[in-house]
Amino acid sequence: MDLPPSSVDAHVCTYECTFCTACVTRLANVCPNCGGGFAPRPVRPAREWRPGLSVALRPGSTVRVHTPYSEAELDEFVDRVKGVPPAER
Repeated sequence: MDLPPSSVDAHVCTYECTFCTACVTRLANVCPNCGGGFAPRPVRPAREWRPGLSVALRPGSTVRVHTPYSEAELDEFVDRVKGVPPAER
């Protein structure tokens, strides 16, 4: 799903791979790219509180990137990693 800068439904891993809440749940809090866990992504301020820093001047990406892994590959990876707490991965 699209996750604009104002979305509270976005979650990121430590490498900033971004997924929606439904996908994070489906993936059992395992990033399919690095194996890390997810945290809520901060919402970018809509207003320019500091000169040059705003969504208007630095918009979020509009390009959706899909995982290169098949459903079977995702399931195998998640099953292998999900039992390890994110802080210990």
